[in-house]
Amino acid sequence: MPDLPTPQDASEAALFSECWDTVLSYADLCTAGSAAATALAREAFARGIREVRTAESGTDRNTGRRPPRQPRLPRIALLLTAVRATAAEWEAQGQGHRLDPELRLWLNSEGAARHTGPPTRRPLALRALRDMQGPDAELLWLVEVEALPLPAVARRLGLDPSGVAGELTEVRRLFRDRCLRNHLDAPMEPRCRSYARLLDGVTRSPLSDTPDDLSRHLARCVQCAEAAACLRLHGGGLPGALAGGVIGWGGLAYLERRRRAAEVRLGAGRPGAVDPDDAAAAAAADKARVLRGGLIVAAVLVSLLALAVTLMPRGDSDDGGAAPLDTTDRQPVAGPGLSLPDVTRAPSKKASPSPKPSARKTSATTSAHRAPDPEPQGSTARPSARTDPPGAGPRPACQVAYDLVGQWTDGFQAAVTVTTERPLTDWRVAWTFRDGQRVGQMWDANARQDGSRVTATAADYNRTVAADGSLAFGFLGSWSGRNSPAYDFTLNGRECTGA
Repeated sequence: MPDLPTPQDASEAALFSECWDTVLSYADLCTAGSAAATALAREAFARGIREVRTAESGTDRNTGRRPPRQPRLPRIALLLTAVRATAAEWEAQGQGHRLDPELRLWLNSEGAARHTGPPTRRPLALRALRDMQGPDAELLWLVEVEALPLPAVARRLGLDPSGVAGELTEVRRLFRDRCLRNHLDAPMEPRCRSYARLLDGVTRSPLSDTPDDLSRHLARCVQCAEAAACLRLHGGGLPGALAGGVIGWGGLAYLERRRRAAEVRLGAGRPGAVDPDDAAAAAAADKARVLRGGLIVAAVLVSLLALAVTLMPRGDSDDGGAAPLDTTDRQPVAGPGLSLPDVTRAPSKKASPSPKPSARKTSATTSAHRAPDPEPQGSTARPSARTDPPGAGPRPACQVAYDLVGQWTDGFQAAVTVTTERPLTDWRVAWTFRDGQRVGQMWDANARQDGSRVTATAADYNRTVAADGSLAFGFLGSWSGRNSPAYDFTLNGRECTGA
């Protein structure tokens, strides 16, 4: 296993501590085990640092001269592409068994060839980012992909905090202009050429309606759909366009990990989010979280005890009583604030937390008489015992919410949240797709698909779910023609109703 390079100065030491966790996070997605993830991360990190040093020195190998402000990829993006390049070398050297099987397929596909082929055929976001000046590309990447707050980005890049928002707006506009220019300069079919100006106009304003003929064309043309994602700065699609275009395979999964890491680091969604660079505030926040967590656990245990007393006469639990509450605070493999690793210990392999439900929520329908199926993920206890009103028939064993988080030309991201009335010590969630959709990568559960029927089983760390608690997991999938919501959900063989 190669040694990590030695930092050359204080700024490079800071770069190491900032970027190691991102490299390890992506390496974890690319490999089939924690030991392989650590080995790939170390080898790719050493390789990427050499590339960063070359890019920042700006020295031309032929002339020995240093051109002013040479355009380059952001440092984190360079390190992530080094992970992909190292994985490709592993595959070529006969070490492919250490990689994720789906990554191996991708490495031998046209998708991987696009990233290393002729410049005019490379992903549009990658080409546009390379056309930008280094500081501009860094600002865009840190905000859009790494999900860092503007004050932290301003300090990291040495920018004026009061003017960084306006600078970000200008950088986004610049990125769009580069994307449009590269799209128009690229070889394309005559029909794509005829839609180029219309696509530019439609994506400029959030109020513009997309004509039906253009919508049909985007559904069939990968090149134009990719351009639309890069040109439409509104609507939240820019991070996905950047991550997918620059990183390639696993870009969206990496993006979700960084989003969740930022939420954990900054306490997103809570009043007074903590600045990660303020050590005193961070320490105070940590103490508050510990205290808050202790109170929550105590309240949950008291509630579970009361619930157990209520349920004992009925004796209707399939799992032999209430399961112990899993209070483990699970985070991604490369969680926020992770420093350079101790080489004697390899980080444990963990799947990234499931994405928060967003976009469109679709209530799943049910059907009866299905073979027992166990179900997916991490529990969030709701310690309130409910009682049915007299004469109200039996309540369903679970409720399910199927959320379509995002959708693109031939793929989509979805999240499933299941609320269970009864405590579980293991679970299996199953559902059916109407339109031949296929599940690809899944996090916080293990996937198996037989035709249109999909079964997701619990991971080792989230098997237990408290009574009236919930489990959740997410996945990436592919579709063609239609992408109707999943239906016929069951939990451990019991049918579920829509939430």
